[in-house]
Amino acid sequence: MKRAFFLIIFLLGIAGFAHAQSVTVDATIDSLQILIGQQAKIKLQVSLDSDKRAYLPMYKDTLVRGVEVLDVSKPDTQLLNGGKRALITQEYTITSFDSALYYLPPMRVMVDTIPYHSKPLALKVYTLQVPIDEEHPDDFFPPKTIMKAPFEWEDWYATIAIVVLFVPCLLLLIYLIKRIKDNKPIIRKVKVEPKLPPHEVAMKEMERIKGERIWQKGESKAYYTELTDAIRMYIKERFGFNALEMTSSEIIDNLLAMKDKEAIADLKELFQTADLVKFAKHNPLMNENDANLVSAIEFINETKEEEDENAKPQPTEITIVEKRSLRTKVLLGIAIAAIGVGLLVSIVYVCNELYNYFA
Repeated sequence: MKRAFFLIIFLLGIAGFAHAQSVTVDATIDSLQILIGQQAKIKLQVSLDSDKRAYLPMYKDTLVRGVEVLDVSKPDTQLLNGGKRALITQEYTITSFDSALYYLPPMRVMVDTIPYHSKPLALKVYTLQVPIDEEHPDDFFPPKTIMKAPFEWEDWYATIAIVVLFVPCLLLLIYLIKRIKDNKPIIRKVKVEPKLPPHEVAMKEMERIKGERIWQKGESKAYYTELTDAIRMYIKERFGFNALEMTSSEIIDNLLAMKDKEAIADLKELFQTADLVKFAKHNPLMNENDANLVSAIEFINETKEEEDENAKPQPTEITIVEKRSLRTKVLLGIAIAAIGVGLLVSIVYVCNELYNYFA
């Protein structure tokens, strides 16, 4: 009976020991000594049955006084023995800024409702010792001079690009400022129309003068000035000499050398009347004004160049200038401001880079 009793006690002890060994908690540190500010890692490993639940310790700021916890990794779980056992690993990154020998207490792990503890650890934190010349304690060495970094083209690509683009941007800024001051459009519309023969242009001008009849308003001088200018322009385009810069007598002399004298007789009388009005303050009668207008029209009809029906009309370019709208002016102002700010920033940047390199 005694043997059987001792055998039962022995078996129960073995079962209890096996249960106690079913959970193991182990903590290791990767470095026992560190300099102030350096880091060390504590690895906590818990081995237990996979059907049990473990609660690992969590530290907010400090592990012990003087030892700070910088980071806590996520637990890593590995299944062993066909999923019957589990190995949980978690790392704690620590550091210290006070030189001392620190005692790191056992780390407490709760498995279900039973606490388990790891073995304690130690950490030595020390300062870097600077060698001292004991024979010359009063000798102090000045600080080292700043060493310039070697020249690398890659460091200057941005500066070179800014310098290359600076001149075109500056010219564009000047162009836009000049345009906005002149109130001219950035892009002009050009319309191509066939060029009218000289006699048609002159006849349109005669119709305009006839319709306005400004001599009836007492403006005889303005009337004869417009009439003679239209005739002078026609003569220039039709006969090829600059009648705009000639006197009346010079124009008549040139025409007599190439045309019928009877066709020019009435024109000569027109020029004489015009000279009297402009320079002698002559006030012609109404029928005289009408007669001179008719003389100008007859001269144009008698001296006009016969048109060739097969000839193609000569094109001429007519530029149509349109004033900018308020919206266009605002956008143009914004563009000028943006380019100006960009140029200013680029100047500051380039000057700063040059100063930092040569300083």
